[in-house]
Amino acid sequence: MFDLDKWQEIYETIRKNKLRTILTGFSVSWGIFMLIILLGSGNGLQNGVLNQFKADAENSLWLYSGQTSMAFAGMQPGRRIQFTNEDYSRTKHSGLDVDKISSRFTIQGDNLISYKTEYVNYTIVAVHPDTETLENTTSLKGRFLNDIDIKEYRKVVAISTVVEDALFKKEEPVGKYVKINNIPFLVIGTFTDHSERDLQRVYIPVSTAQRVFDGANRISNMSFTTNTHDIEELKQMEKMLKRTFAARHKFNPEDKRAMFINNNMENYQRTMALFAGIRMFVWIIGLGTIIAGIVGVSNIMIIVVRERTREIGIRKALGATPLSIVSLVLTESILITSVAGYVGLAMGVILLEVLAPHTQIEFFMNPSVDLRVAFSATVLLVLSGAVAGFFPARKAASILPIEALSEE
Repeated sequence: MFDLDKWQEIYETIRKNKLRTILTGFSVSWGIFMLIILLGSGNGLQNGVLNQFKADAENSLWLYSGQTSMAFAGMQPGRRIQFTNEDYSRTKHSGLDVDKISSRFTIQGDNLISYKTEYVNYTIVAVHPDTETLENTTSLKGRFLNDIDIKEYRKVVAISTVVEDALFKKEEPVGKYVKINNIPFLVIGTFTDHSERDLQRVYIPVSTAQRVFDGANRISNMSFTTNTHDIEELKQMEKMLKRTFAARHKFNPEDKRAMFINNNMENYQRTMALFAGIRMFVWIIGLGTIIAGIVGVSNIMIIVVRERTREIGIRKALGATPLSIVSLVLTESILITSVAGYVGLAMGVILLEVLAPHTQIEFFMNPSVDLRVAFSATVLLVLSGAVAGFFPARKAASILPIEALSEE
């Protein structure tokens, strides 16, 4: 039942001690505010980093050739390892858990791309069709490369939306010819990508590039996706790949510089574990700040009880129950804590909302907190108020009327 007298009494107590109440509430408000800002910033950092993972398939392995650093079979260190089409073919049919696979040949030079009177310089990358999955690209117009393009050495190109805007302005690109280093290529489609880096590219068939741009059978690197998400299985796959490539290219399997394998799944899981640790650290710091505020509220309530000792004694002498005394103190404590906490919560959320549109940078995006955090903070506030008021309330309930009335 709503007790108007009790609420009026709480109001009068707060009104008489406005400065003390404001300073006490500020400590709680600041704790919640800092918790929300720290959590939002952590989410912003996580969103930015995860956006970088979207640039490539998560369950993928990327293989790069290097330079030997160890002598092997009579050969001196410093020998450059060159991947070839044979490496692509053997890996594809190796019996390993290979799903989508592509080799890559990067064309060196000016990389001049032109259409009519427009000239631009973007990265020209020669790949297999599975690159669409490996790079997480999304075709918007026309299509991406296909197996027939590879087999028939077609001079076709898929361009990004950035290249489309630079060359074609408002003209429809699909079906038009662009010149890549003065060689005509038919635009078969446009694509978009999560990565700004990948939007600076055009893709052509690897077989065509090797023939037209004097690539012979050389490839720069290769990559493939797998159907397993088990890190141990992927590590075993890495070891097997290292052994087979070492036997084919004659280098020591223990030579860490001869060949590099980037395991995206391992990197992803390691990053997720790191952010789990960051979130735990943020909660510890935030809760520590809130606890400091709770201690402040508890100390203030102890002072309030001490100031009102005679009043409490008179109440008990007139028949007030210990429960009513506890309820009065707890209600005041929960009210101060909850109101101050909600102010801090609201200010934190508002600040994140204001900053969010201005913080869309590469490794920091959309700093925010979700509804679960807001709900958790709400529960935390109520519990904090109850904890802050419990000990002063118990002390108030234990006051004996005769001792209270003799208090000066």
